[in-house]
Amino acid sequence: MKIDKDFLGRGWSFPPEFNIAQKEVVMTTGNDDIKNSLIILLSTRLRERVMIPKYGCNLEELLFKPLDLTLETEIKDIITKAILYHEPRIDILEINLDNTDELEGEVLIQIDYQIRNTNTRSNLVYPFYKGEATEI
Repeated sequence: MKIDKDFLGRGWSFPPEFNIAQKEVVMTTGNDDIKNSLIILLSTRLRERVMIPKYGCNLEELLFKPLDLTLETEIKDIITKAILYHEPRIDILEINLDNTDELEGEVLIQIDYQIRNTNTRSNLVYPFYKGEATEI
């Protein structure tokens, strides 16, 4: 069975990088492109993108709420819906929250997913804290 690699996509690296020697933008493909897409999706506020106002998660609105079971469920639901609508290349297997460093204001969001076209499993750990996010 031939797998359509075009389905996995190709996009700019994140954060954007430029190859000065070749005078071009550094591109990512496959799972790296999917991970970059997920980071961008989780980092984007709703209505932040003028042409796609429903793109994003608005996780920063939950930043100072007490982390209880209700909030954990809400975070998982927001992420699940955003991925469902804006990342058609993957199926979510599980979303877990690690609140070990909750007192320092950090929650690690682990998203286990499977790439639809290749059945490859992967995960992303997204540190969410103090209104900022970075990949580890």
